[in-house]
Amino acid sequence: MKGILLVNLGSPDSTSTKDVKRYLGEFLMDERVIDVPYFLRWILVKGIILNFRPRKSAKAYKKIWWDEGSPLIVLSERLQEKVQEQLDLPIALAMRYGNPSIEKGLQDLHDKGVTDVLLIPLYPQFAMATTETILVLAEEIRKAKFPHMTFEDIPAFYNKENYITALSNSIKDYLADKKWDKLMFSYHGVPERHIRKSDITKKHCKPEDQNFQCCLNDSPAHEFCYKHQCYMTTQAVVKKLGLSEDQYFTTFQSRLGSDPWLQPYTDKTIEKFAEEGVENLAVVTPAFVSDCLETLEEIAMEGAEEFVEAGGKNFMAVPCLNDNQEWIDVLVSWIQDWIDGKETKQKEVLETSEA
Repeated sequence: MKGILLVNLGSPDSTSTKDVKRYLGEFLMDERVIDVPYFLRWILVKGIILNFRPRKSAKAYKKIWWDEGSPLIVLSERLQEKVQEQLDLPIALAMRYGNPSIEKGLQDLHDKGVTDVLLIPLYPQFAMATTETILVLAEEIRKAKFPHMTFEDIPAFYNKENYITALSNSIKDYLADKKWDKLMFSYHGVPERHIRKSDITKKHCKPEDQNFQCCLNDSPAHEFCYKHQCYMTTQAVVKKLGLSEDQYFTTFQSRLGSDPWLQPYTDKTIEKFAEEGVENLAVVTPAFVSDCLETLEEIAMEGAEEFVEAGGKNFMAVPCLNDNQEWIDVLVSWIQDWIDGKETKQKEVLETSEA
């Protein structure tokens, strides 16, 4: 029996410092998030970060928390429900960090008789700290708890035409009745070393190149290059929207620590635009399909404050795709393609055996 596991990033169970600390501990101790040797990671996370960061993060979560709970969880549940309405097979939801866990999602599918699972990491671009860590953990759990299950996954979909169309239409619809001078594409940042580590050629990627020339040159490295995939998302959307070069800009947000991260930085660029006379700035966050702390607090609240303080007038945070119906239809079409492909293979095997 076939089933689907949708996987998003995750969220604390509540805005209490205790729950936030537990969540951050799980997140930051992931070797694909902070990729240093375990002993150093333990000292950095448990000896330093978790002694001050949870209180600050708890305050931020309180600013964006909904009556129903975490926006990321609520929006992901709405997505799951709408996809389930269109498909007659089990659809489970899981988070890489926090609850519901990947193990619980797989258990839910197992209890319904599912043996063939399509994993859908809800990240348009591949990164060590997103898609890769989901697939690695899911496989570890499968081997330990569900050895009779088989997995397939939908790879990074940053360049899939129907995804780009849905994203472009959502931006166009939101900005239709608003005045804006520049559209900023703000992607979640990663350390430059993550780009080098994901380079399967070990010689192509140059994450420090802010002109992103290496991203434009064909290479097998692009299959796993987060920076390339971010820029290609921007380029594809810009083409759909018919924007000129002076109407958009790509940046990276949410850096942590002193190591070099992908640049240009979102916060610095927001201030720079305001100081240069940009009065009306719109920001879209295509590294996320669901609104979360990084979009609702860091961009929509902190970004807006930074822009106005630096002299800007109007700041617009474009919502993520969330449970947008066109996005739901895209997900359903990918799932249906997988179902049809599985049925075709089964039919071919049956015909071969009968012959």
